[in-house]
Amino acid sequence: MTFHLRLNTTKFMKHFFCTLLFLSLFATTHANNISITNVTLTGQNVAAGTNNAANYNLIQFTVSWENSHRVSFGPNNWDAAWLFVKYRVSGGAWSHARLNSTGHIAPTGTTISTGLASPAVAFNATTNPGLGVFLYRSAAGTGTLTATNVQLRWNYGANGVADNSIVEVQVYGIEMIYVPLGAFNAGGSGGTNAFTSTTISTGTPTVAPTGTGTLGGAAGGYPTGQTAPTSTSWPNGYNAFYSMKYEISQQQYVDFLNNLTTTQASARYFATTGSRMGISVAAGVYSTSAPSVAAAYISWADLASYLDWSGLRPMTELEYEKACRGTLAAVANECAWGTTTATAATGVTNAGLANEVASNAGANVCYNSSYTAGPVRVGMFAGAATTRAQAGATFYGIMEMTGNIWERAISMSNAEGRSFAGTHGDGTLATTGEANVTSWPANTTAVGTRLKGGSFNSTLTYLNVSDRLDLADLSSRAVNYGGRGIRTAP
Repeated sequence: MTFHLRLNTTKFMKHFFCTLLFLSLFATTHANNISITNVTLTGQNVAAGTNNAANYNLIQFTVSWENSHRVSFGPNNWDAAWLFVKYRVSGGAWSHARLNSTGHIAPTGTTISTGLASPAVAFNATTNPGLGVFLYRSAAGTGTLTATNVQLRWNYGANGVADNSIVEVQVYGIEMIYVPLGAFNAGGSGGTNAFTSTTISTGTPTVAPTGTGTLGGAAGGYPTGQTAPTSTSWPNGYNAFYSMKYEISQQQYVDFLNNLTTTQASARYFATTGSRMGISVAAGVYSTSAPSVAAAYISWADLASYLDWSGLRPMTELEYEKACRGTLAAVANECAWGTTTATAATGVTNAGLANEVASNAGANVCYNSSYTAGPVRVGMFAGAATTRAQAGATFYGIMEMTGNIWERAISMSNAEGRSFAGTHGDGTLATTGEANVTSWPANTTAVGTRLKGGSFNSTLTYLNVSDRLDLADLSSRAVNYGGRGIRTAP
């Protein structure tokens, strides 16, 4: 028997904007675009028997993005596409496809690494499947990367899909940046409740043999008597991870809403035109007039649901600092790009379009209410010849970690944050549209999270990488609340 693909449906997280291409600490940047085309099913294998849980099929497609990179010096990292699949049978609800750990086909010049539900546990097709894959360059290089006829092994039998089902599949891609394993400096750059300067040099949060701080006690930003997490499962940033290169855009959020049930999507949608939000719904279909602008009014429950649905997870506040600072020492009062100088955008040209840019020359961040309308296009400050500071990028090339829209991170300041175990989303939400991942902060209260990096209406103080002030009112949908996700590297 064979599968029938009713529609060659493709979904991709659209990014029509500029992105960093780091060839050194201060490298050039170019335009970026990721697309997924020609989705089909092929190579069905029913050798295990009719409707057996071991039966599989291959999902084939082409993925391409401009100015991909892999470098072996400087940041020593690469960009990647996090690729995951949703399917539905006979027009039913969409579900997350369980992928195999091996058997994928990576075209010449690329590598595929499978992201298991629990990366530290052995693969199991049913209890610990692949939730997606990272596809990236297999050797140093730069420029447009086009991977033709990528094939992902979908264990459809493990999903309970029958051999002769008529299915639709959607392949999603999110551009990510690899942050390598290694020591880094936490704290020490100033800001309210900042950690004392501490070197995180092992996978245990409390160990800092070469640092001067302890990440605990009043000096570390805690009430007296509180300490840092002691569990090695708490992600302290030392181990490698992937971060979304950009904050969640409105098009990404629309694609998410359109993949949910009516009840789930209604719970995750907030009707507003504030903060440049252009998302609307008509006849049950969501769309946006500003696809590349960062999504605002994202509550903690909204963000957690998006990350659960996509197989990602929240970052911790120490992972935030590493993603910004990299292997460099802390700089007093530094922003994400490593200096204290910030030039705020005073307006935009080509508002809402894929080529939206700052109207004032030299702008590298949206903050301090210089542009009061709301956040700007994600990646907007990167151009054809911008340095890290000019583009407002982190050491590894991650965009808008300072300004634009607040980042949400897991805090170390309370028990709810310290109990976080780094668990990834499994691609499936509760019927109410909420995330249901063990150890994540509660959807209703957001206790255990904090805000990092400032936003379009924040003052310079909040842009400091080490600032740890905000813990209040984190559960709400606010004009300047957004977010992004990360994933522990395979």
